[in-house]
Amino acid sequence: MATLLAIETSTTVCSVALAVDGKVVLAREDQTGASHAALLGVFVADAADYARANRLKISAVAVSSGPGSYTGLRIGMSEAKGLCYGWDVPLIAIPTLKILASQVLPVPYPAPLLCPMIDARRMEVYAAIYDEELDEIRPAQADIIDENSYQEYLENNPVFFLGNGSDKCRAVISSPNARFLPNIFPAAQAMFPLAEAAFANQDFADTAYCEPFYLKEFQTTVPKNGLAHRS
Repeated sequence: MATLLAIETSTTVCSVALAVDGKVVLAREDQTGASHAALLGVFVADAADYARANRLKISAVAVSSGPGSYTGLRIGMSEAKGLCYGWDVPLIAIPTLKILASQVLPVPYPAPLLCPMIDARRMEVYAAIYDEELDEIRPAQADIIDENSYQEYLENNPVFFLGNGSDKCRAVISSPNARFLPNIFPAAQAMFPLAEAAFANQDFADTAYCEPFYLKEFQTTVPKNGLAHRS
């Protein structure tokens, strides 16, 4: 019996969930933003308390590995690795965009493509293209959105845009094959089908060397007072 803990902190949403053989038994989530450092430990403690009270031994920790918020990913990965060391369990790293895409399946259209998006800055998104089997058609990239974005995919397939970056596409992409799925964000409790498959295949990350997939190098900004800070 596999008991898996999932951590998702790649966007402004912070979530933790616990599942036994794929069935979610506890979920904690906060959508207020900028609270990951304060709440993640509390949510994990709730999950650990539940596991102890119900005599469950956590088998592995799954973490959303990016791309996404630099700070959020760093907090989530650090917490996940610390738990793996403390509990002596393996680490499962799951791409954030794949988590997003998995949340909308099945799609009732022939030959759909899925384009999960994480908001970056201005008109930029982190996006990938998947088919309905979650096979990667195009790997994650940083895309600048304009009226010609994703035309090679929209010509012959319905493309479903989702995630907190998809609003940028809605405003500029006018193809009849474009479909927009609102209010979908990566969530810990949605990670378990992917985490269960990874656990069964022993597809584990190297806990010592695993790092978040930031996609782009982190950049500091320098405000008028001249003090660099992270956003």
